[in-house]
Amino acid sequence: MTELLPDERIDYLVHEDLKIIQSPSVFSFSLDAVLLSRFAWVPIQKGKIIDLCSGNGAVALLLSKRSKAHITGVEIQERLYSMANRSVLLNKLDDQIKMDLADIKEAPAKYGHGTFDALTCNPPYFASVHEEDFNQNEHLAIARHEIHCSLEDVIRVSSQLVKQGGKVAMVHRPNRLMEILAFMRQYKLEPKKLQLIYPKAGSEANMLLIEGMKNGKPDLHILPPLTVYGENGEYTAELKRMFYGEQEQ
Repeated sequence: MTELLPDERIDYLVHEDLKIIQSPSVFSFSLDAVLLSRFAWVPIQKGKIIDLCSGNGAVALLLSKRSKAHITGVEIQERLYSMANRSVLLNKLDDQIKMDLADIKEAPAKYGHGTFDALTCNPPYFASVHEEDFNQNEHLAIARHEIHCSLEDVIRVSSQLVKQGGKVAMVHRPNRLMEILAFMRQYKLEPKKLQLIYPKAGSEANMLLIEGMKNGKPDLHILPPLTVYGENGEYTAELKRMFYGEQEQ
């Protein structure tokens, strides 16, 4: 039987046939993790994938439904690592997914340079944090703010970890796009695919998905925008197809 702490629950991802341990007071994954897991290129049958800033393991678990490759998840917070590790065991995926409690900045030394075919990352979005926010919820502050790693750290480490021609996919905020592109070029991750996510029609984009290739040639494809909610407040037909395989009525 899976051990749960008092504030934890098990959520069921019915369409994916997965269970995941969540905690509203510590961490619950959100739409960005799901979108990243669908957007990223992954090897289908064999290879190695690494997921940085894994949180409670949502991206790694979702990727296991798209690929038979071995997946390594890296998370610096012990509580979130524990949740992720127990979720892996709960889904009997410990032969495919290995969660590691580690600082991503130490990952190249730990795993070796040029080791992975594909890398995903849902990094902290915000460059700074107010002391009040940190004191209120340390777990969320670390997940959302660049306390243990900066955007440059994430992109530098990602470039070191993937093979020549390997793919690096990331979800982030649109206001950091120019920094992302600059750092990707600096660390020889050529941007290949970009998609903007809009909460509803007529609004500004609030998320972006971007994928680069190690030492790739310049050839950026900007995908059609993705809108999350329709006028009725429900997921758009495109989101429903993505999540549930539903067809537009």
